[in-house]
Amino acid sequence: MNTVRVRNVELGAGIPKICVPIVGVTKDDIIAEAKTFDSIPVDVVEWRVDWFEGVFDFDQVLDVLRGLREALGETPLLFTFRTSKEGGEKAIEPEAYAQLNIQVAQSGYVDLVDVEAFTGDEIVKSVIEAAHAAGVKVVASNHDFSKTPDQADIVGRLRKMQDLGADIPKIAVMPQSKKDVLTLLAATEEMATEYADRPIITMSMSGTGVISRLCGEVFGSALTFGAAKKASAPGQMGVNDLSTVLTLLHGAL
Repeated sequence: MNTVRVRNVELGAGIPKICVPIVGVTKDDIIAEAKTFDSIPVDVVEWRVDWFEGVFDFDQVLDVLRGLREALGETPLLFTFRTSKEGGEKAIEPEAYAQLNIQVAQSGYVDLVDVEAFTGDEIVKSVIEAAHAAGVKVVASNHDFSKTPDQADIVGRLRKMQDLGADIPKIAVMPQSKKDVLTLLAATEEMATEYADRPIITMSMSGTGVISRLCGEVFGSALTFGAAKKASAPGQMGVNDLSTVLTLLHGAL
């Protein structure tokens, strides 16, 4: 499997990397939180721009990105507009969504952009193409907040993301039972072992699925999300506890 390097972080090698989301509403909140990250174990920072009050004014977005880049130094930055249809805070038309991600990729301030894989193949491909031309990596994502699809469906979605050209396929699903968590883990192992030629990210959400956020090194998930302050999805652990468990598991493998 090929790893993906963003700045000084290598995804897909060794211990799973920790991504911390910022879900602030105002510029001041967002930058202030970013400035606290030098005291916690974080490999990648995700800006969940759908929480930002000025998200539909690109000049405001650019202004925050400039501040984030300065505050984060060499820590890689992932830009994510999570749409309401996949559990995010705001709705956006597909064309505007593509334009926002492309402009951000071209800004020089971000290292990765997240594109929801089922926005439409042409839109997804246009974002991936523009991001790659700007030297930015792409996480293709899919979120199911109501259920866990069957194993073949999960693997099929991840393979589709890979086929579309995304650097890192990502899926997050909601368990209705403990067995659903096993389904997600089995799909992760199958994808990582049989099909993936690049890092993948998988998780089972809520408290029931928390084990999936911890055992990525065993089953094949390269990045896990932990909360510094406010969790951006159900089941996210605090980042310090997350780092402790990942390190303990790594030492036993």
